[in-house]
Amino acid sequence: MELTGAQILLESLKKEDVDVLFGYPGGAVIDIYDELPRHPELKHVLVRHEQGAVHAADGYARASGKVGCCLVTSGPGATNTVTGIATAYCDSIPLVVFTGQVPTQLIGNDAFQEVDIVGITRPCTKHNFLVKDVRNLAKTIRQAFYLARSGRPGPVLVDLPKDIMQARTEFVWPEDIFMRSYNPTYKPNLNQLRRTAEELAKARKPIILAGGGVIMANASEVLCELAHELDVGAGGGGAVGPVVGHEVQLAGAHRAGIVAEIGVEQLCDGAGVRHHAGVAVKGIGHAHVRHTHENGADSM
Repeated sequence: MELTGAQILLESLKKEDVDVLFGYPGGAVIDIYDELPRHPELKHVLVRHEQGAVHAADGYARASGKVGCCLVTSGPGATNTVTGIATAYCDSIPLVVFTGQVPTQLIGNDAFQEVDIVGITRPCTKHNFLVKDVRNLAKTIRQAFYLARSGRPGPVLVDLPKDIMQARTEFVWPEDIFMRSYNPTYKPNLNQLRRTAEELAKARKPIILAGGGVIMANASEVLCELAHELDVGAGGGGAVGPVVGHEVQLAGAHRAGIVAEIGVEQLCDGAGVRHHAGVAVKGIGHAHVRHTHENGADSM
C-alpha cells in the first residue's frame, strides 16, 4: 500500500519504538501534524519554542536511555534547535531531529523560511540527511536512528522538504542496516590500556576524574572497584561513590575549581569527561593527563 511521506515518517518512528515526540508546528511540517492524530501511539509534547523541543528530547534521552526525538519547521524553527543539538553532540546524547524544509525545487532559491540547516549543523551533528526522494525516506530514518544510538551516541538531523512529505510511495521498512563507511569502535585499544596501566602503576599520586560518560556506559560500579583495588583517588559529579571521591564543581560554586594538587610524576586520568577551564588542576604542567572517552578513544 502506498503511503505519503508524512505517513511513512510516523510509521517509521513507531518501528523505532519512539513513544514521545517533542515539537512545534509550522508550515513546512503541517502535513506531518495533520497526520499525527491518526497515530495515538505517538505522544506529542507541544513546546513553546523549538529550543525547548530539542532540550526536552535531550533530557528524555538522558532519563530514559532511549533516542530523543523532536520535530520542528523550516527556517527559524530549524535554527532554533542548534544550541540543543550542540549540547547533545558535546555530551554524546542520542537524538534524532526532524526539520521541515521548503519544497525541493525551491531549495537554494532564497525561498521563504529557507535555510541550509544541513550545512549549519554539520559541525555539531554526528551526521545529517537531506531527503530528496520519498523512496529513500524509510531507509534514511532507519540509518538516522542507527547512527544516533550506536558507537559513541550523538545527534542526527533529518531535513524533510515539504513536497517529499506529500509524495507517495510503497512503505518498505529495512530491518537490517549496513553503512559501509561507518564502523563504530566497541573495543578499547589494548596498547592504550597498557600505557594507562603502566602510568597508574608508576605515578606517586594518581587520581581518576570521572565524568558523565562513565554513568552513560553503566561503568560506575566497575570504576569504583578499580579505584579501591588500586587505592587510587577518584572524583566526579555522581560517577563515583562518596567512599572514593568528591564532587568536581565548576567556577563560582562552593569549594569550586580545584580538583587536586599534582606534582612531578603524577597522573590525572580523565574517564568519560570533557575538561573545562572552570575545573582547574594545580600544577597541571607537571602532570600527565590521560583523557579516555566512553567510545574507547584515548588522548594525552
